[in-house]
Amino acid sequence: MVRRQRRTGLLDDRARVILATLVEEHIRTATPVSSIALSDRYELGLSPATVRGVLVELEELGLLMQPHTSAGRIPTDLGYRTYAVEIATPDEVAPVDQLMIRHQFGQADGGADQWFRIAATTLASSSRAAGIATPMRPTSARLRHIDLVRTADRLATLIAVVSDGSVRPTLMPLPEGADQDALSAVATRLNATVLDKSAAQLAAAATSLPESLTNRAIVRTVLERTSRLLAEIDDAAVEQVYSDGLLNVMEAPEFAESSRVRNVFTALEGRGYLGELVHDVAQGGEVRLFIGSENAPVEMHGVSLILAPYGVPGQALGVVGVLGPTRMPYPRAVGSVQFVANLLSELVTRLHRA
Repeated sequence: MVRRQRRTGLLDDRARVILATLVEEHIRTATPVSSIALSDRYELGLSPATVRGVLVELEELGLLMQPHTSAGRIPTDLGYRTYAVEIATPDEVAPVDQLMIRHQFGQADGGADQWFRIAATTLASSSRAAGIATPMRPTSARLRHIDLVRTADRLATLIAVVSDGSVRPTLMPLPEGADQDALSAVATRLNATVLDKSAAQLAAAATSLPESLTNRAIVRTVLERTSRLLAEIDDAAVEQVYSDGLLNVMEAPEFAESSRVRNVFTALEGRGYLGELVHDVAQGGEVRLFIGSENAPVEMHGVSLILAPYGVPGQALGVVGVLGPTRMPYPRAVGSVQFVANLLSELVTRLHRA
């Protein structure tokens, strides 16, 4: 999913300062940065010639590039990653802003259903990019309850209630002579034994049924069908994404052509790529950055995603984050995403314990 980048090795302190200064100047101005501009605007204690030599070294490492031979330099995707991950320190959300954000979540009339929208809006405002949030989904779908209803001589409706609260009816074949009493007996037996079982556990149970088990064929079919159902839920793409702040992205010079932003959000609306990221980020348990060409869809090579998981580990997880041009203020964005993710985890953990 994420392309491997060439290792930059250990930059010395001078190179780190010059790289960070150039990245921050480019983020501020959206224009290529020259060695003279760095020397004139910042107290680096270095001559333009020395700065120019370091910039050449950084370019050779793949951290910088020149859009034109006569222009200054801009960061590459690897340059942004080196700055954001190895050099910059995430900004802390100011205490007064923390109080205001907590108050907004506390005043949500719709409770948890409103938290995702508030999270997206909060991140859009604090990062000046587009905020995104996905509702929590079970880390592994579990079976809560089943009902079996005979609908024809050789056909029944299997009604499965899943841990996310959804009800999933499906048709299943019956052996000859199976009646409603047999179906009810199977449902009663399984409801006493399959509570909170995962897809893998149900599949294993289906292969280890004793030959002497009453209504064995029906039991095996139910276990196989419910196992397949839970596996499909686990593999499903993200069903809903809350977003806010699209205008923040459209106002960036990189997206003067509205079609570029439209292509980015079209790629996200497919949900497949975001679904992969949600699973990947949730497994990692920390803030993740996907910068430019590290994003699989070509339409997203001009943007960065900063994502963090929230929720109850081992039970249900979602993702919050920001999307913006690669030229985004990473320290502020990373700090905001981390704060909102921690706050949501705190809120949903409290809700689960209530």
